[in-house]
Amino acid sequence: MMTVVSFAIFAGTLGVSVYAIAATIVPHLDRIVAALRGRPQSYAPLATLVRAEQRIAVRRWAAQPRTAPAPRMRAAA
Repeated sequence: MMTVVSFAIFAGTLGVSVYAIAATIVPHLDRIVAALRGRPQSYAPLATLVRAEQRIAVRRWAAQPRTAPAPRMRAAA
């Protein structure tokens, strides 16, 4: 009985680990195979970097504290 339980536990753990590795590698499999064949795909991170820098600049601008405007004197009618 303990043998069956041990097998079930280790088989489940093996299944989860294989799934985790497959879920990580499969989306990038074409790039991995191309790199192994000696033909790395052109990778242009510059556009992504520019967009990220713009988002950071906007967040910095939005995070700056605003000073309250000076109260205006309204003329009494």
